Amino acid sequence: MSTQFYTSAVVAATLFAAPVFAQVNLTAETASAGGATHLSAAHLTEVAGTQGIANIQLAVGQTLTNSIQNVAEGKTDIAGTPHILPFLMSRGVGPYGELGAEKGAELAGNLRAITPFTLGVFFLFGFDAKDVGGWDDLEGKVIFNGPPRGGALNNARTIIEIATGLKDGEGYTGIQSNWGQASNVISGGEPDAVVLPELFPSGRISTLGAAGKMTAWSMPKDIHESETMQKYMKAPGSSEVIMTVAEVETLLGDSWTIISEDDTFRAMATVGGNVVNKDMDEDLVYSLVKTYISTIADLKAKAPYGEAVNYENPGLGMCGANPVKYHKGATRAWEEAGYDVPDCAKDM
Repeated sequence: MSTQFYTSAVVAATLFAAPVFAQVNLTAETASAGGATHLSAAHLTEVAGTQGIANIQLAVGQTLTNSIQNVAEGKTDIAGTPHILPFLMSRGVGPYGELGAEKGAELAGNLRAITPFTLGVFFLFGFDAKDVGGWDDLEGKVIFNGPPRGGALNNARTIIEIATGLKDGEGYTGIQSNWGQASNVISGGEPDAVVLPELFPSGRISTLGAAGKMTAWSMPKDIHESETMQKYMKAPGSSEVIMTVAEVETLLGDSWTIISEDDTFRAMATVGGNVVNKDMDEDLVYSLVKTYISTIADLKAKAPYGEAVNYENPGLGMCGANPVKYHKGATRAWEEAGYDVPDCAKDM
């Protein structure tokens, strides 16, 4: 995957006649453009540069599994991550199996949070022309459930199994493709339904809505409130989503119909945020986060999903089994701005 670099000093020089050049040079890594993870880092890069706090060289399209290890090892200053990755690192499992538990815990202990965001909301949807009846009508169907591997696919499979009792390859046929081809595969008509993590609205949601009438189904209330689902949604990197049906329909657009047994839309989200090394200077972190918070309105205005991804919810996905706490400089900035940082999320 090619890497693009964005330098805040260049942005400042382009946008302002008398740019303020920062005194600190930092590096950051983030996901591909188009999502909340990238937008958060890109905005921080811009405002840090224009406010004279830091020149941040931002590498886009990175594998976040590697990115947070780079931060933990002091090779990169800032990286975006779903919270599940530091959790896996802290136990030396999954993509961090080669580290082992002791080294993984040591590295995860070097990570500190600075800013939050929602990466995507998992829900069931499909074209009306497919005539799918919802969660209880998935047996024997073809379901697009993510990329060929990774957390999104595992989450989608698990959510479907908890909600329906069906397993991929047994109760239904799951199909996958890389993210770049997902819209084409779905609009091509092969899957009957889709379970993916989406933003409200993502570019893919808007593209599919333009291709035909769509229906999205809330997770049934009894399933959402079941012990199994509640436990799953409390895992690191996950969070429950509860919104009104009207809110979701407004965000998704006129091509979409939301079905729920009441006026509430229920789902599960993948959550995370940007992290730094614990040894980053406290005043520097404070200045970065303070500037970020003061420009959140501008950040949210940069994308149609800006209001729905929890950019200003520092408690999102923190505490519990999540090993990452907020950097002291970040905590100071959030609390000074009037936000509540849970005590269990503070680096005391």
